[in-house]
Amino acid sequence: MLRVHFRPEDLVRTRIAAAPDPLWEIALSLHRFQTQSGRRAHAGWYREARAAMSGHRLGTALLDLSTLYPRAAYFPDFLTPPEAEAGLEPGLAAILATPPARVRQELRRLVQVTDAPSAVLALVDRAAREDLVRVLRAYDKAVVAPYRDRMQACVDAERGRLARAFLDGGTDSMLRSLPPVMRWRPPVLEVDYCQTRDLHLDGRGLLFVPSYFCWRTPVSLADPGLPPVLVYPVSRPDARPSPDRTDAPLTALLGRTRAAVLNVVANGATNAELARAVSVSPATATHHTTVLRDAGLIESQRHANTVLHTLTPAGAALLRPHRRGPSRIARSAAEPC
Repeated sequence: MLRVHFRPEDLVRTRIAAAPDPLWEIALSLHRFQTQSGRRAHAGWYREARAAMSGHRLGTALLDLSTLYPRAAYFPDFLTPPEAEAGLEPGLAAILATPPARVRQELRRLVQVTDAPSAVLALVDRAAREDLVRVLRAYDKAVVAPYRDRMQACVDAERGRLARAFLDGGTDSMLRSLPPVMRWRPPVLEVDYCQTRDLHLDGRGLLFVPSYFCWRTPVSLADPGLPPVLVYPVSRPDARPSPDRTDAPLTALLGRTRAAVLNVVANGATNAELARAVSVSPATATHHTTVLRDAGLIESQRHANTVLHTLTPAGAALLRPHRRGPSRIARSAAEPC
């Protein structure tokens, strides 16, 4: 178990990542190749990823990357730098800029606690890390990037769910609304984890990173001196259509896609979030929100370059008999990833 200790100032500095972290997703997707655990939930991705790697001749690279990112209690922290929150390229640049002394220290630990060969120490040299960055970029393009919209839709839904909990009851309510693998017992967050340890935030706050490829157990950085991060499995909509006769009247009235849009808007959503959630183009999402707004079912407010859609009382009343909880599009109908 991981015990995360909060101070009052940590509560106001706790954040939910706005997008999937590309380097954490690379690391955790590599774990999906190393075990049968979670294979069924990721079956479609797994088949497509294997075919893509074959086409890009990444098979040998996969073995090398799995050595660096073992599904074990430890892999080097410098491979998942905080700069990746801004995107893949800033994250890769941070890997290249890691001081050699730190790279050497973390790789030596990797060799000690796993069966990684001592040859990985070659990454102390920047030229070797440049080769690694090229492989990571190719792997991301072939294996992770095709799923980025789906991953973002999951993060959008999770942020919407937690934001609503925060608005209803503050940070305490938000922390109590985290998935069951995390339990808020103030001032400590208990987390299902691969080992027993304590993480004291000491006023730095905590960044929660919902992850598409994380499976069951959250992950954190090994070095407690680094900016605190907790990566956890986000719930995903089931890709398989599930018949739900309670939605039939709403679908018949509005049409399947427009009913799905209305469900997503129940949690508050932008056009981009709607497009990802219901798998339509931004222009199509805008068309559906215009129709729903003209019908008095939603309202739209512009903030800078973003338009946020929410339900009107009429929209909420129409949706209420057909809902059993959070949006069926936004909440999980499958196992957590």
